[in-house]
Amino acid sequence: MRALSALILSTALAMPVAAPALAEDAMTRTISVTGTGTIEAVPDMATLMIGVTTQADTAAAALAANSEATDAVIARLTASGIEARDMQTSNLSINPNWTGYDSSTPAISGYIATNFLTVRIRKLDTTGAVLDAAVTDGANTLNGLTFGLADPEPAYNEARKEAVADARAKAQLLAEAAGVTLGPVVSITEGGAMMDPAPMYRQDAAAVPPVVGGELGLSANVTVAFEIAE
Repeated sequence: MRALSALILSTALAMPVAAPALAEDAMTRTISVTGTGTIEAVPDMATLMIGVTTQADTAAAALAANSEATDAVIARLTASGIEARDMQTSNLSINPNWTGYDSSTPAISGYIATNFLTVRIRKLDTTGAVLDAAVTDGANTLNGLTFGLADPEPAYNEARKEAVADARAKAQLLAEAAGVTLGPVVSITEGGAMMDPAPMYRQDAAAVPPVVGGELGLSANVTVAFEIAE
């Protein structure tokens, strides 16, 4: 009985010694790199932020004048082909117009109402005409114009493919420099996709400049781990 107990104890003590050796044998040697892919794409839509600013003696009068002017701008945008789903009020404010800051008794000299509209322009070649139409009927502030893609996912997918190819090329270079053979992919992790800042300008809408969309840069990053083949 004592011999059997000693044998069981001896076996139990021997197990932890063998486990690290097995784990070490199972470890996979890898090369991990990060690849980047960039695609240039021509924008197919624009996002415009225009504003209507009015001033009057009372807050109610300023708001009424602003509403009338904004309604006219919306009507002209609609006539220019902009759908209701592509127009949204992004900011509406009424503020007192303070004067006399350089004295000890500042006073309110009327009220200023501002209404900003965010407008999506799906036909890029009509951007200039839309701007002109908005200014004609009362929009007096151009707060931003950016260009983008209605569906950027296909371009992002191409950038992702280029990122994986870039990662493979880097890993192959490192493997050759280290004197090893590159094996199969062990894991791929996407680091994110982004669009370069689109052209933007902001100025008084009284002088609308020519509009040129240019190109957009879309990039993607991936981290790929490759096995080092024996």
